[in-house]
Amino acid sequence: MSARRVGVLLAKEFTRGATNFIFIFALVVPIVFSLVLNLLFGSFFSGKPKLGVADLGSSNLVTQAQAVDSIIVTEYESDAALREAVQVGAVDLGLTLPANFDTAVQTGDSVAIEAYIWGESLMQDRAILGTSIAVWIRTIAGQEKPVEIVTTTLGDETAVPWEVRLLPFVVLITIMIGGIMVPATSLVEEKMKRTLTAVTTTPTSVGEVYMAKALLGIILGVVMGVVILTMNRAFGSQPLLLVGLLALGGTMASIFGIVLGILIKDINSLFATIKGIGILLYAPAIVYLFPTLPQWVAQIFPTYYIIGPIMDVTQKGATFGDVASDVAILIAIILLLVGVVAVLSRRARQGGALAAA
Repeated sequence: MSARRVGVLLAKEFTRGATNFIFIFALVVPIVFSLVLNLLFGSFFSGKPKLGVADLGSSNLVTQAQAVDSIIVTEYESDAALREAVQVGAVDLGLTLPANFDTAVQTGDSVAIEAYIWGESLMQDRAILGTSIAVWIRTIAGQEKPVEIVTTTLGDETAVPWEVRLLPFVVLITIMIGGIMVPATSLVEEKMKRTLTAVTTTPTSVGEVYMAKALLGIILGVVMGVVILTMNRAFGSQPLLLVGLLALGGTMASIFGIVLGILIKDINSLFATIKGIGILLYAPAIVYLFPTLPQWVAQIFPTYYIIGPIMDVTQKGATFGDVASDVAILIAIILLLVGVVAVLSRRARQGGALAAA
């Protein structure tokens, strides 16, 4: 197998992909789907509230604000710079603190501060910032909190938000579309146009063709998986491990796509087959939607070993040691699929079946 020929074929796959509906579909649909879900559940635009401060003195309010992990604090040199930041939405709320702010608050003197609110900021962010500022000012004044709030959780304390439940589904769709549909449709189309036979009459082998198409699916799966996880702020603290898991998941999906491409002779049959096995492909993500279901059920399906480790790393902070057993099973499935491709390729060559009948 020639790496140079595989590289040339891969470059051609990307060139053709720019005008191929399925290729563009694999790029656009996961992003659109993720944006729609995030807008519906408010998770994409509801990150940490952003507070801007122009501190003309050295107020303790800034120190208190910076100590709060759930709020992003940005300092500005002047009131004008702060106003501009609020106007463009860099911060949700801006405060200009006079030089004598802390002293005036502690002595009970009247003091005025300028506050600016970005018109498009979320109401929940405004409420959080407003309440926090009031608490910080009372602390500077040395006042005790007038009310102590005792919270009691009612209902299911371990309830999983819907945006978290749907994330596995979005990630799995991303890998499946890029990994299965793109290589499979590319291979079937070449068989239908009888270009696959023409290519393999040159020094290029059928194995090199399959490798190029599989690499296309793997690259799409990894790149789009990273994009979707980043959009959902779920990339976690172990990026290299996640990229490795996405690569393995993309490899499994792509080789399965090659298997389908070898076995199926026309696009309509391919789409019907993918539609028919869809429930099996996405079953693990469906189990994630309903946390009350026994989660071991998801492990029955091969695609669990793609999405399971990824979700463990992004949502539970798992390390490689925690997901090693699942990764080992995923690698075993990949090797099994490689063996299937090898057998089917040998039979196809012997039967002269590289071109569509």
